[in-house]
Amino acid sequence: MPEVTDEPPAAVRRDLDGLRTVLDGAVPPKQLDRNLLVATWNLRHFGGLTEQWRAGEDDSPKRDLHSIHAIAAILRRFDVVALQEVRGDLKALRHTLKLLGDDWGLVLSDVTRGDRGNDERLGFVFDRRKVQLSGLVGELVVPAEERGRIDTGALDRQFARTPYAVAFRCDGRTVILVTLHVLWGDSAVERTPELRAIAEWLDEWARDVNAWDHNLVALGDFNIDRRGDERYDAFVSTGLEVPADLHAVPRTIFADPDDPGSHFYDQIAWFTGEHGQPALSLSYLEGGHVDFVGHALPRRDLSRAALSWRISDHYPLWAAFDTR
Repeated sequence: MPEVTDEPPAAVRRDLDGLRTVLDGAVPPKQLDRNLLVATWNLRHFGGLTEQWRAGEDDSPKRDLHSIHAIAAILRRFDVVALQEVRGDLKALRHTLKLLGDDWGLVLSDVTRGDRGNDERLGFVFDRRKVQLSGLVGELVVPAEERGRIDTGALDRQFARTPYAVAFRCDGRTVILVTLHVLWGDSAVERTPELRAIAEWLDEWARDVNAWDHNLVALGDFNIDRRGDERYDAFVSTGLEVPADLHAVPRTIFADPDDPGSHFYDQIAWFTGEHGQPALSLSYLEGGHVDFVGHALPRRDLSRAALSWRISDHYPLWAAFDTR
């Protein structure tokens, strides 16, 4: 049985070389003492793995060693990546970390119990050569006695998958990254209260003078249908702002090319100080996404649906900050 750290077959190496060339043009280089590259990526059902270079027709899952190499090649381009849909089965993640090597670290939540949790974890992988844990890790849980401080109707239950916050230090700057995966639910309307509650919770936390640090960035899969709809308005209701150059970036490989603003699921946002919260002290440089369609597994002639089970149905979304 092949190992993920084995030398890939020649055809896989050629595919990976092509993917790296695409990444060179899609993502700015990581620069010590100059920038911080943060990304968020919903990796579809990131759990099991078929330990073959190419999964066969009868193999399940379809994610294989070639897929893991492509995923790792993308992750390496960033300093820290928030991951959603990491499953209770950690096989694919463990193989990815093995491939990334000892320079990379992991912070991972436990599985969210219950049907609404969908056997999912939230986590971060990070390049320890540039980014270190600053000490703060926590989940955004609203105690029952404090729910009255959140607007009536914003939250009538606990978060389905509790948002996960981790503080990182880079080039002398500390930033708290809060990642989450909002419940899809039976209808879009069901997501609105949770999005509003998250926005209000973050607003309260950002104003807390006893917080570890006020560089607060929210990122993850918010399951927002499109900019300007009820879900988006709930998300930005307390002043969270998404940079303008991310507004038209497609979030999913199934997005309509004529309407890239639809399926506005994944977001990276922060407070700018215009609504009374402490503003982000990091200067935003630019942001974008990684379009891996046609580049990750180019020789397989896969449909987008088939590709989604091997890589993902979501594009990685990223933002670069100036740390000088």
